[in-house]
Amino acid sequence: MAFFSHCLAYCSLMTILVGSCSLPAVTDEGGDTVTYPARLEYPAYDNGEDIIEYSGFTVSYNHATLVPDWVAYELTAEELVVKYSSKSSSFSRDFNVKGLQASREDYSHSGWDKGHMAPKADLRWSERSYWESHYFTNICPQNHQLNGGDWNALENAVRRWAKKYGRVWVVCGPVFDSCRYGTIGDAGVQVPDAFFKAVLIPYNDGYTGAAFIMPNEGKHHSLSHYTCTIDHLEEVVGRDFFPALDDEIEADVEAQSAPAFMN
Repeated sequence: MAFFSHCLAYCSLMTILVGSCSLPAVTDEGGDTVTYPARLEYPAYDNGEDIIEYSGFTVSYNHATLVPDWVAYELTAEELVVKYSSKSSSFSRDFNVKGLQASREDYSHSGWDKGHMAPKADLRWSERSYWESHYFTNICPQNHQLNGGDWNALENAVRRWAKKYGRVWVVCGPVFDSCRYGTIGDAGVQVPDAFFKAVLIPYNDGYTGAAFIMPNEGKHHSLSHYTCTIDHLEEVVGRDFFPALDDEIEADVEAQSAPAFMN
């Protein structure tokens, strides 16, 4: 598979790490009490990024590309219980965010889907979280077949892993390389060359994880075709993932090339 390097000058390597204070204790499948670092899903980020915390996910919104640099969230088995859903998919700007944002008109007749980064299906545990997923701060121009195909298959897999292992931590977003697709709309929304997703899972009294890079095109492959180490994804995107982990644990998890949970 082809891998990508980031081509945009304003998306440089980020070096400020997230703290590792602990969350309240939780009980795992075996009945043992476990504590996890807070904001474990956060990648390393710079103080200059526009970080927006919603009820179910967090966005680093890029005012130049008009898409998120990354979107991070924790998904638990309890949150998979549907408490709210709607047949409507009404997208809108987040008027609490200052500056230019994409609009429905930018996507209209563009040939690109409004692709969720934090999936609405992961956020049906409340009405607020569901509708927050429709803000354009959480949306990227995405190939229609990818959106309904392999990207959707990966989203479904993440939900299966959350149900099986109790929780997963996810960070995802766009990848820019040649910027061959240009922009859409009067606002100039940048179309990504690809998309990434990194997943961290509690596993056998520790952690395991995997990363995925999917070109923004309509070809169909198995999930293993898109899989890479988290270490490799960090090189591609130029960002440190899961820095709240202990350094030795992080190094082990991020070097795994064939994580057992995917079998």
